[in-house]
Amino acid sequence: MLNLLAIIVSLTAALAWLNQRLIRLPTTIGVMAIALVLSWGLQGLAWLGLPGLEARAADWVARFDFNELVMEGLLSLLLFAGALHIDLDRLRRYRWSIGFLATLGVVISTLAIGAATYGLLRLAGVELSWLYCLVFGALISPTDPIAVLGILRKAGAPVDLELRIVGESLFNDGVAVVVFTLLLGAAAGSEALTPGHAGALFLQEAGGGIALGLAVGGVAYALMRSIDEYRIEVLVSLALVLGGYALALQLHVSGPIAMVVAGLLVGNKARESAMSETTRAQLDAFWELIDELLNTLLFVLLGLEVLLIPFAGWQLWVAAGLIPVLLGVRLVTIGLPVMLLRETLGFRRGSARILTWGGLRGGISVALALAIPSGEARDVLLTITYLIVLFSILVQGLTIGRLVARLLAPE
Repeated sequence: MLNLLAIIVSLTAALAWLNQRLIRLPTTIGVMAIALVLSWGLQGLAWLGLPGLEARAADWVARFDFNELVMEGLLSLLLFAGALHIDLDRLRRYRWSIGFLATLGVVISTLAIGAATYGLLRLAGVELSWLYCLVFGALISPTDPIAVLGILRKAGAPVDLELRIVGESLFNDGVAVVVFTLLLGAAAGSEALTPGHAGALFLQEAGGGIALGLAVGGVAYALMRSIDEYRIEVLVSLALVLGGYALALQLHVSGPIAMVVAGLLVGNKARESAMSETTRAQLDAFWELIDELLNTLLFVLLGLEVLLIPFAGWQLWVAAGLIPVLLGVRLVTIGLPVMLLRETLGFRRGSARILTWGGLRGGISVALALAIPSGEARDVLLTITYLIVLFSILVQGLTIGRLVARLLAPE
């Protein structure tokens, strides 16, 4: 395992250097693009009759359990790091719109995308059950702010738009995982999909996640307040994330939601009354570095996953048909709270379009697709998921900056 880790870290460093030196794309998008080109080059060699390198690379990539790595490792750290820098007072101002998008918005998106997926697959001659189509709707609904956040800042996007995208993504990741778990259990036949069962599971996962997040965040706050030594306080925050997420898995409550709540608590209450200036600076620097390094590593692996995913022409057309559906559903769910709360919250001109195009899909969608049991459903949905994620990151991610500049330019 140490050899595998050494190889991926070394490769990530090399690709990040190459991007910074020659290409100068946003780091996460740049390393993923280079990894994709590298993967396609290896596949090209195999097509030319030299399969040895591709086979060895695919065998190496297969040793990484992408689902386990993301869902039981990186996700906890990334969500905590994201929540740590959210101003809770400012977040409260957008609580209704963010709450709508992270709950009803996820449900509406799951149903609409599931229905579109069912119809497009039937047109392609693929019979997939309605429940598995809803599973796909749930896994593709959560948005990933990581790649777009740096671009928005570089383009000079207002803080309120950054807060909306990040705040929504932090919470809808947790809710979407709960919905996905419920639907996958029903599709696989292990659980009954009844309103009572769904409500109980949601209460256990989401309510339990909130309670656990408050508990572990409260313990961390008390420990930090009792001392003034930034090294130990940073270590406490790391223990909170790793230990808290492991505990969430054991208790069968939502680890993502727990980490978001704990991050908000530490990032606001503990920052305000339990940390010295030195601790604040060191804690921020530590988690910003963790955030950047793990995201870069994640996007390299995302680019290399193409070596393991089988592609067929009809899957490309289904994915292409679903992309406008995803964007349309997001525009509707974004547009509704923007219209209703325009006067109250003072949304800017073009906010709905920026928030729609800025809702990228990322590694969590691929990780959830990999959690589907082996079989035809997984093969179909994993490939479609990967294609949509590629479009989202490479097309939306590389054009959102220009959209922000154009829509928010002074008239």
